[in-house]
Amino acid sequence: MPRVVQFEAEWDDEASVWWAAAVGDLGIATEAETVEALRERLRLIVPDFLETTDEVRIDLTFRVTDIVKAA
Repeated sequence: MPRVVQFEAEWDDEASVWWAAAVGDLGIATEAETVEALRERLRLIVPDFLETTDEVRIDLTFRVTDIVKAA
């Protein structure tokens, strides 16, 4: 069974990037301009960070917030 690493991701309006941080105390964080690029980046850095050649399952949860003005 693969090790599971959970991430939370959010859009940063100021920097115009998606960022993701590992849930818990792993300290893994990264950013990318698109969701697809963020997923690819995590696929590359997580096994390297964990120093493993075993399978790792990356669970990525997105939080999206909209601020709207009432009409």
